[in-house]
Amino acid sequence: MQGNQLNYIGKRMKEIRLSKELKLTNVAISASISKGLLSRIENGRTIPSLPVLFSIITALKESPAAFFENIDYVTNQPFYLLIKKENYIPIQKEDSIGYNYFNIMSQSFKDVTFNAVLLTLNPDAKRELVTTDGMEFIYLIDGEIEYRLNDVIITMEKGDSLFFEGRVPHLKMNKTNITAQILVIYLLFN
Repeated sequence: MQGNQLNYIGKRMKEIRLSKELKLTNVAISASISKGLLSRIENGRTIPSLPVLFSIITALKESPAAFFENIDYVTNQPFYLLIKKENYIPIQKEDSIGYNYFNIMSQSFKDVTFNAVLLTLNPDAKRELVTTDGMEFIYLIDGEIEYRLNDVIITMEKGDSLFFEGRVPHLKMNKTNITAQILVIYLLFN
């Protein structure tokens, strides 16, 4: 990302905050960050992580599309945010054995919450059928799994993807002796 685009983020936050007459402290509290961190971001002294960036945009009561609408794309370098693997956060989900989830990104918008997680599914992992209040998209990065949707069993191989209604009872099963790696994207309706 180019320097002018990095500076844009902090300047844009400050511009929106001042135009809405929001106090630095109130935005920081709403975004669950320190006042000092918000000040450093606004003044171009640090770059927020992706979750922090979207928390601030939400605290400013702004949509991501409106926030980034005037970003300068004059250079050949596109705007992007990178989340390094070491910043993935391990999360515990329902009772299970061999299901290892890592939160990559989670953000709530007005009507939907977007949540991207990386799942390593150990051989012979076990859990009960689950449901999700929304839609799910999975992409099998590595390995082979069986996916159960109610009574339907779907065999998936490396590179396959599946999109389905999460309210249908479902279960990922790894019946091989190789750990599977899966990108799971949830669209949860608020």
